[in-house]
Amino acid sequence: MNRRPTLLPALALTAAAAVTLSACGSDDDSPAKGKGTSAGADTDAEKSPTPATPAPASDERPQIALPGDLSYTFDWPKTGDKEKDAVLADGEQSIKAVDQAIVKQNALDKAYLYYYEGEAAAETQKFVQDYVDHKAAITGSYRFYAPEVNVKQDGTASLSYCEDQGKAFVKYLETNEIKKTEVTAKSYVIYHTSLKKNDKGVWVIQKIVSQSGSAKCRP
Repeated sequence: MNRRPTLLPALALTAAAAVTLSACGSDDDSPAKGKGTSAGADTDAEKSPTPATPAPASDERPQIALPGDLSYTFDWPKTGDKEKDAVLADGEQSIKAVDQAIVKQNALDKAYLYYYEGEAAAETQKFVQDYVDHKAAITGSYRFYAPEVNVKQDGTASLSYCEDQGKAFVKYLETNEIKKTEVTAKSYVIYHTSLKKNDKGVWVIQKIVSQSGSAKCRP
């Protein structure tokens, strides 16, 4: 799960959910974007951007509120198929839920745990905790595109998609420093997720694997 720019070398997690931390193509050994509580991080207005309008909760789905310095573009057109569109909708919320955990510096934030189970949840926890440990967060713009959805009759599905991290960066909470990195092939990441529809009708992620520098995702 090569989520978000980071300043650590790629971290190899379990094969079930490979969460690599690649700083938009950076190969240095700086700290990763981690959701770490830092002294003054919550009291300094400069370090705590005004929250953007929360994503509306639906049914029992958690409400997600992200800061104004984060923006998202989902080029995920509706398919016209009810289940495929539901997978895309829950997939979008799952992405934002992980980022909320990073921003809140909470590796056990309930919102992402609503959308991740089993191995995927365990690896996502490690991913968020790395940000916490390094007192870092994320800022900038993210674009997601080229989704491919397959829904099976047994209540499982797969979702693959691309992410452009070229305008996304790590922000250190203690200094408010933003480390900007050049756009390289590694800025384009492909994700492959396996999902299951739970008894609440939510498409939850069971496994997630990513690869940075995907030729399929590069412009």
